[in-house]
Amino acid sequence: MTKQELRKQQALEYHAKGRPGKIEVIPTKEAKTQRDLSLAYSPGVAEPCKEIAANKEDVYKYTAKGNLVAVISNGTAVLGLGNIGPEAGKPVMEGKGVLFKIFADIDVFDIEIAETDPEKFVQIVKALEPTFGGINLEDIKAPECFYIEQELRKRMDIPVMHDDQHGTAIISAAALLNALELQKKKIEKVKIVVNGAGAAAMACVLLYVSLGAKPENFTMFDRTGALHLGRTDLDDFKKPFATAKGDSTLEEAMKNADVFIGLSAGNTVTKAMVKSMAKNPIVFAMANPDPEISWEDATSVRKDVIMATGRSDYPNQVNNVLGFPYIFRGALDVRAKQINEAMKLAAVRALAELTKTPVPDMVNLAYNEKTITFGPDYIIPKPLDPRLLATVAPAVARAAMESGVAQHHITDWEGYGNSLNQRLGIDNQVLRVLGNRARKDPKRIVFAEADNIKILKAAQIVFDEGIGYPILLGEQAKIKQIAEANKIDVSDMPIFDPRSDEMEEKRNQYGELFFKKRSRRGFNAYESKKIMKDRNYFGCMMVEFGDADCMISGLTKNYPDTIRPALQTIGTEDGVNRIAGMYLMMTKKGPLFLADTTVNFNPTAEELAEIVLLAAKEVKLFNIVPRIAMLSYSNFGSSNSPEAALVAKARKIVKEKMPSLIVDGEMQANVAFNNDLLKENYPFSELVDKDVNTLIFPNLASGNIAYNILKEIGDSDAIGPILLGLKKPVHVLQLGSSVHNIVNMALIAVTDAQIKCKSSTTQEEVKKSKWWKKFKKVSKDL
Repeated sequence: MTKQELRKQQALEYHAKGRPGKIEVIPTKEAKTQRDLSLAYSPGVAEPCKEIAANKEDVYKYTAKGNLVAVISNGTAVLGLGNIGPEAGKPVMEGKGVLFKIFADIDVFDIEIAETDPEKFVQIVKALEPTFGGINLEDIKAPECFYIEQELRKRMDIPVMHDDQHGTAIISAAALLNALELQKKKIEKVKIVVNGAGAAAMACVLLYVSLGAKPENFTMFDRTGALHLGRTDLDDFKKPFATAKGDSTLEEAMKNADVFIGLSAGNTVTKAMVKSMAKNPIVFAMANPDPEISWEDATSVRKDVIMATGRSDYPNQVNNVLGFPYIFRGALDVRAKQINEAMKLAAVRALAELTKTPVPDMVNLAYNEKTITFGPDYIIPKPLDPRLLATVAPAVARAAMESGVAQHHITDWEGYGNSLNQRLGIDNQVLRVLGNRARKDPKRIVFAEADNIKILKAAQIVFDEGIGYPILLGEQAKIKQIAEANKIDVSDMPIFDPRSDEMEEKRNQYGELFFKKRSRRGFNAYESKKIMKDRNYFGCMMVEFGDADCMISGLTKNYPDTIRPALQTIGTEDGVNRIAGMYLMMTKKGPLFLADTTVNFNPTAEELAEIVLLAAKEVKLFNIVPRIAMLSYSNFGSSNSPEAALVAKARKIVKEKMPSLIVDGEMQANVAFNNDLLKENYPFSELVDKDVNTLIFPNLASGNIAYNILKEIGDSDAIGPILLGLKKPVHVLQLGSSVHNIVNMALIAVTDAQIKCKSSTTQEEVKKSKWWKKFKKVSKDL
């Protein structure tokens, strides 16, 4: 099975599992009691209806209209799939809705319309105006999309934008401004070649003209060839840019050109063409998935080139997600009547300026860079930059006000910026940050229970996504049988059976090392080698010996049976007396860390203090400042019981060892999360006006109970348990973890290994290793 087929299978499973699709509607008001229902519907609902009837503007006060965008398509130009129809385009529209929500907290209804007549399409969308605060047109083919957007902007009093056109235009324009500055060129003088004349390309050139580019300096190409006035097939949108001299070729046009803009097809530009460009050229090869010319080819022939693509695996990705969520956020927040040229240019300049400011550590961490700075490889912000929302949205909102299309005016801009950050929580990108970081330096990860279908599915995702290099432990024939039956490709993953004859030499090698560690702790030489037949011991020794970087186990075993091998083979970090377990809960308010939830039954004050310090260290690895509440049934001495006093003593020890750590307690959980209550009653607390992100429980029972309650009835995703204090990364799965949870644990294991294992491991190095060669030999023998 090819990787493309595997991706197909994974994509289909992703969209079909559980509740089909990717979106649902969740009530924002209480709707549990009879009184709630009588307010939500009849008779109470009549009151806001009457208010809106008297004053139509009150629809923004009493309904969701002000934060609701329609993503509308007729399915005539879906991604690279073409005219596949509205039903087939629906998964894409739902996906766009997801991006609106996670990046800008905008609610979306996706609407697929079975209508290809442009005028009828316009009439249908116009009729939807009472429902929505904005319209995002998507995947509508050219030239109809130009007419549709123009007419809707004329006829509607809410913002309308065709993102396929303007999204790429806005992002690439910001990148172009910065590239021109670095190359010391002026936009009004540069010669620009554009390969492609569809919706995105036309929007790009029009926006570049708004920034100062001259129409006569463009040479454009479509599928037929160069745009020139001798052609009779050009529509009104293309005619102003029909500047070519007859049927010139792309190769001819590229000679001495300053800028190349590619919005066409992959591999249409050669090295020779780039080499023929003017000094300090700019190449934006934005075709996806394959650019017009690869990064390697372009930079190999021109060291002075600045390049951007649509791909995430190279610098300077032109990604529409940098624009549309934040543009609509700003437009909605001032109730703009339209998204006009001034608002688009404001977004361009905001993105360009943001690139020149110091990059937060979270972004450096996400892309595994020490310092990302403005330059040839960084001319546009990274999609995971948490500042985008509070930078672009206010710029768009201000431009709407200044250009006279805003119906609501913002006066407190600092407060508005704070409210934007609070919508999603600055820390809420933690998993995306971890994912990007893992992919920058993937590690060898042992899956000790590889004869489990969930493990194999997760290993396939880990490998395909470039998170790590899975090493599978178990009986090879059984693993391959399970993989084949479930269409999982394990051909690129080494499989080792610790019980097999082929592994005897390794078992002896590992056993000798283990005996040195445990010879005076209950193990003799024979037992030390024999125990290496156990996959958990064998896997831990792989990590300890350097044959792997990290391990995941515990899906089918009791927690102590998985922890014990790690403690006996790897041991704790220097200065650490005991390990602890921590869960990461992904909540709507951001990540919440819970410790200790799995290991220590009734810690002493000294042990509890050590758990706090271990948790704080781990939280910092996520590039999050720990804000820790040490929980109890008592608030700051309100009870003088031994249990409450223990927590207070532990907090005192923590502050002595790490005075700068933001930590307080003992305190009740509701006080930790209710800042008004905390400020009113305990204004001395370190946690006043701070959002708690780490909870420390006084004993294992309370921590484990709280975690399980949150997991089952709370609206949160659990990752863990994360083992704290081990010298090398071994992480234990919760019994019965889902594939999704296993992949998330792999992310944590790999990022943990990046810190504790400094060496890099490429796939080629893995394949050249003695392990890989041994694996191939064993496979052949079987």
